[in-house]
Amino acid sequence: MGTIKIGTRGSALALAQANLTRELIQKACPDVSVEICIIKTSGDKDHVRSLVSFGGQGVFVKEIEEALMEKKIDIAVHSLKDVPDSMDDRLELSGFLKREIPNDVLVSGGKKFADLKPGATIGTGSPRRVLQLKAIRPDVRCVNLRGNLPSRIEKVKTGELDAILLGAAGLNRLNLPSEISEVFAVDQVTPAIGQGIIALQSLKENIPAKEIAQAISHRETVIAARVERHWMNLLGGGCRVPMGAILSPDGDAFLFTAFLADPLNGQSLRMTKRFLSSELSEEAFACESLDSFAKTFAAACHERSIMLPSEARGTEAIASFWNREH
Repeated sequence: MGTIKIGTRGSALALAQANLTRELIQKACPDVSVEICIIKTSGDKDHVRSLVSFGGQGVFVKEIEEALMEKKIDIAVHSLKDVPDSMDDRLELSGFLKREIPNDVLVSGGKKFADLKPGATIGTGSPRRVLQLKAIRPDVRCVNLRGNLPSRIEKVKTGELDAILLGAAGLNRLNLPSEISEVFAVDQVTPAIGQGIIALQSLKENIPAKEIAQAISHRETVIAARVERHWMNLLGGGCRVPMGAILSPDGDAFLFTAFLADPLNGQSLRMTKRFLSSELSEEAFACESLDSFAKTFAAACHERSIMLPSEARGTEAIASFWNREH
């Protein structure tokens, strides 16, 4: 393959991720030239409505996947957290770049979360983040926030918002770590599944593209990505209720933290389990230990009246989340 075309959204963050992918490809495959193709997605065209109200997770990947299937590009570059739990049978996630810091962070002009004024207004477009913040400080007011990272940060600088909640990965990739006022531990605010991971998607039949994606993948991140997405499938999908999960290295083992909340009653559950490396694999499709933990987690959710993603009313509940004050 003399030239490989990689597809990406056109935001500053998406381009930073595409450029990182290009650099890694050129380093691993010096004889391959790389062309970046910018593709506008549904999520880029509507900066006002909440994502769930017009498509959920898939709004940032649909048009890029179509370009893959039409063979206009060879590899799609996505933020893994934006990729739905299911995709066209012709496609696959063929590689994962080394994970950036996955934690959620507060941007507030230097103030810690505990030091924000009573009733502070915080911007975030994520019900998952809202419900975890409210569990720590019920007094804060959360409002829906969309747009690129610089425009969101500007709302704090102008005083329109007291703070916003973002992923550390995006700020680091845009060389904006100085904007971070506080980093939340995963047992305070559990990240979204795949947060901080760049995913590479290709056609199954495009073997050269798949081999290139695998060549620049990071093994530990591959395991985390596969395990977290398997967990999403075990519970029934990732965009129907506020959920998070993260697999973190812990010496010669891994810590897996899972979070799920009910968007109607606000009840939530967070559980952590330690897995030996031998219990997990890069495939993660037949992980008996993870499957068993999912059953335990689901049972605990039902005891607390927390709906699972697989339950029918979940889609309606999350879609109406921003119709209520938080």
